[in-house]
Amino acid sequence: MAFELPNDFRCPISLEIMSDPVIIQSGHTFDRVSIQRWIDSGNRTCPITKLPLSETPSLIPNHALRSLISNFAHVSPKQQHHSHSQSQSQSQTHSLISTLVSRSSSHESRLESLTRLVRLTKRDSSVRRKVTESGAVRAVLDCVDSGDRVLQEKSLSLLLNLSLEDDNKVGLVADGVVRRVVAVLRVGSPDCKAVAATLLTSLAVVEVNKATIGSYPDAISALVSLLRHGNDRERKESATALYALCSFPDNRKRVVDCGSVGILVEAADSGLERAVEVLGLLVKCRGGREEMSRVSGFVEVLVNVLRNGSLKGIQYSLFILNCLCCCSREIVEEVKREGVVEICFGLEDNESEKVRRNATNLVHTLLGNPMEA
Repeated sequence: MAFELPNDFRCPISLEIMSDPVIIQSGHTFDRVSIQRWIDSGNRTCPITKLPLSETPSLIPNHALRSLISNFAHVSPKQQHHSHSQSQSQSQTHSLISTLVSRSSSHESRLESLTRLVRLTKRDSSVRRKVTESGAVRAVLDCVDSGDRVLQEKSLSLLLNLSLEDDNKVGLVADGVVRRVVAVLRVGSPDCKAVAATLLTSLAVVEVNKATIGSYPDAISALVSLLRHGNDRERKESATALYALCSFPDNRKRVVDCGSVGILVEAADSGLERAVEVLGLLVKCRGGREEMSRVSGFVEVLVNVLRNGSLKGIQYSLFILNCLCCCSREIVEEVKREGVVEICFGLEDNESEKVRRNATNLVHTLLGNPMEA
């Protein structure tokens, strides 16, 4: 291991790593065995400077250097292994990126590069940064446009991994990711559509992206369409993306205008509680409340969630019902008929503070003493 340690740890006489470094009066450090042998041979000059030494030179222990050598000897194998692994990883990443961006690469080699980059970027933040900084996103987007289902799914998965870096989210949108995602939501394979919806959710973490995605032509309508016609995974991912987008107030009207309310109610009725959460955001806008009041059987769906849903589903259902009851006497009467007052009383001891608060608010509204929702 000696040759792997810094040269400053070597004795100037023996060129070996020092085990007992000492300082002589010239200020230079030597291994005790080596400098003692030098002195015992009758030498009275510094081996380096040739300056004279005293008749009985003092050998002062260099405790600081000895500690450094000892500590380095213990940790360096791990450090060197990590450094070697990191170097290999960087070299591998560079090679994969080069293959991906090269126009001469075959379909098979490009797919292999994408597959391996997806695996690397899923767990390594430095690789994610390397891919975006290299300018490879353009090549990834070209793969999304390729029309090849396998290539498209891998490229979307890579974009999803890249979006895990907050610093990448705005840049990916600026590079034109949304256009590709919307196209995939319209005509992609089921797996590609699900990944595309998840990618929108990830990008929508950034506030400015919520506005950009929401205002992009067909982005919201494509998600609503997927919610209506997709399989279970597609519907869940599209509802999650809509929820992320609807946390931005301006997008709520856009989602309502796409005819989403009835579709969300049907989804909630089929057990997709994420749809209830989206409705909990849409009820905050006037258009959303008006549409909900027109959907036949909506109150029954929410009451069913109150009786059988998760804590979050119950929380949102209570909130929605309170908002609707504050605006409609007819809905108040319907909610009372469904036995909601009794349900709310039963939730007074619920473990969730939000559930308890929403239940109390709804009771006050139903009994004629409305509180702020």
